Amino acid sequence: MKKRLSILLYLIIALIGTSFFAQSILSGKKDSKVNSKDTIKKIKIEEKEPVITDSLIVYKGKFKPYKKSAHASYYAEKFHGRRTASGKIYDMYKLTAAHKTLPFGTKVKVTNEANGKTVIVEITDRGPFVRGREIDLSKKAFFSIASSSGAGYIKVTLEILQK
Repeated sequence: MKKRLSILLYLIIALIGTSFFAQSILSGKKDSKVNSKDTIKKIKIEEKEPVITDSLIVYKGKFKPYKKSAHASYYAEKFHGRRTASGKIYDMYKLTAAHKTLPFGTKVKVTNEANGKTVIVEITDRGPFVRGREIDLSKKAFFSIASSSGAGYIKVTLEILQK
């Protein structure tokens, strides 16, 4: 009887010990004597502009065809952070473009003729200054409609938003 009682007591202690050990592992504590207030790290969160991943922008008006089979290229790292001809700072992660003659602020729908993908950009700069190129897209705009990441220019159709 004494032997059975000692075995039962040993099993109870073992079960309590393992459950306590498992609980400390699940809560992330290495030592059961560590105070939880000591392990909490205060993290300062910087407030920045909210990041919008999916959005729906509705443009009032119709898109009027401007040019078919136009050559589009992109400009990126070299001009990132510099002031554009319109006075705005160029950001290669925004949907903007450069065109030789269209007025600043014009919304242009650019459609890749190879795959049908489209993007709507705002004209904020002058260019491109390469013969045969019609429009320079920001890096984000270009790669959102390009078929491959290795492309340097693509054939596109341009449509202008008429209000």
